[in-house]
Amino acid sequence: MNFARTAAFALCGSLLLATAAAADTVPTDSVYQLAAGFTDQDGRDFHLADRAGKPQVVALFYTSCRYVCPLIIDSAKAVEHALTPAQRERVAFLIVSMDPARDDPAMLRSVVDKRGLDTQRWTLARTDKGAVRQFASLLDVRYRELADGEFNHTSALVLLDAQGRRIARTERLGGAADAEFVEAVKTAVDAAKD
Repeated sequence: MNFARTAAFALCGSLLLATAAAADTVPTDSVYQLAAGFTDQDGRDFHLADRAGKPQVVALFYTSCRYVCPLIIDSAKAVEHALTPAQRERVAFLIVSMDPARDDPAMLRSVVDKRGLDTQRWTLARTDKGAVRQFASLLDVRYRELADGEFNHTSALVLLDAQGRRIARTERLGGAADAEFVEAVKTAVDAAKD
């Protein structure tokens, strides 16, 4: 075996070990254990584990929803506005579509633009149907597609800690942010900076 092939094998082995070591750092009760690929509003691919390191407020929605899903985003924005500027910098918002057949990156981007979401903190994403089902299950969000293309679904914001573990949840939508949920976000943000 020549030197170039040996070096290439050594590099591949090192990368596999580094990937395995990184996977081992994700707690077994972490949502980040889900290995599915996601695509954001700008067409960039990512995995949930890529988001480790800061708390996340996560939810499911679909872009053609005219009633509850806009309230989900409003409620997440209310949480964001209840934080100090420094706290906002240390939290992220991930809203995943339950309608991957219609919600392509362009549709997600249109919601980002229409709602004025700061993509330094906000990610709207899609994945395949099977991964949506798994992700929803990990968040304890139930949904089902109706014959007319609409969805019945749980409307919730779920807070993940910096390692992707569920630590708080609210189903209170609209109006002022759920004060108890906001306190949980602040606590998670403060814990993540240590």
